[in-house]
Amino acid sequence: MKRVKVWLALALICGLLATSLVGCGKSEEGEQPLTKVRYCEVVRSIFYAPVYVAMNEGFFTDEGLEIELTTGQGADKVMTALLSGGADIGLAGPEATVYVLNQGQEDYVINFAQLTKRDGSFLVGRKPEPDFKWENLRGKTVIGGRPGGVPEMVLEHVLRKHGLTPGKDVEIITNLQFTATTGAFIGGTGDYVANFEPNASQLEKEGYGYVVASLGIAGGELPYTVFGARKSYIAENPEVIQRFTNAVYRGQLWVENHSSEDIARSIQSFFPDTDLELITMVIERYKAQDTWAKDPIMKAESLDRLQEIIIEAGELSEPVDSNLLITHEFALQAMEEVQ
Repeated sequence: MKRVKVWLALALICGLLATSLVGCGKSEEGEQPLTKVRYCEVVRSIFYAPVYVAMNEGFFTDEGLEIELTTGQGADKVMTALLSGGADIGLAGPEATVYVLNQGQEDYVINFAQLTKRDGSFLVGRKPEPDFKWENLRGKTVIGGRPGGVPEMVLEHVLRKHGLTPGKDVEIITNLQFTATTGAFIGGTGDYVANFEPNASQLEKEGYGYVVASLGIAGGELPYTVFGARKSYIAENPEVIQRFTNAVYRGQLWVENHSSEDIARSIQSFFPDTDLELITMVIERYKAQDTWAKDPIMKAESLDRLQEIIIEAGELSEPVDSNLLITHEFALQAMEEVQ
């Protein structure tokens, strides 16, 4: 009987102690319920390293946000998710927001933070070309991107800049899904493929191809990938947009101030099928060409330049007012709040 009483007393003490510890944790850390944000990224790529860092280093959690991540597989899919209410915030090329505004959508998507500032794809050939010139593509076939998407338009812009007419001097395959281009190249389609990382480096590592040029360097600086949300969502949830932007900026600063190895270790969980050495190599390549924006501010003049490329590609007849599609409020505030 005494033994039973002792066990009951111990159980009661343990229960009280556990309750006390949980209570202290909430009180000391000031825990509040996290606000869920349905976030849709355009594709999964090391190109977006700063936002993965922000997730895995706890920056979104620090801002009181719980990120529900989905991958749209295309800027058009991201816009569909945003406009249908299936996502709150999207990461995609801003060309999609131009198209939405041009279609007369009243509750259009506004860009509030920039992540990357140049194309993240590389031209991969079937043999090494240490002295590569764009003229080498004359009479060749290139696996490109989706018509109307920034990767394809930048590729065509670079070709024109070097005196090559897409569809005449260079055949471009544009009817493959983003996820199918690498496999098609391995299978023998095309002489070159425009590939994002880690696929470009993976092709090199496995001996299927060789990176011969950077579309990011050749295409120059652009507001390549940005965060956006519907005008109504921003108006109704400014504090969520601010906290999201704060977390993104912290991710940008972290990437700027850490080694490629540190960044690779931080984001590795998002790329379980890619080894750490390859992720590190990709990040080093992106760092070397100054891929990532240093802060979240997206400038109207940079979107103006992108619209010139869109018009050149025949996807837009005349530019829209870039200022309608950009807000600097949250990026500027993040730069004041985040140290």
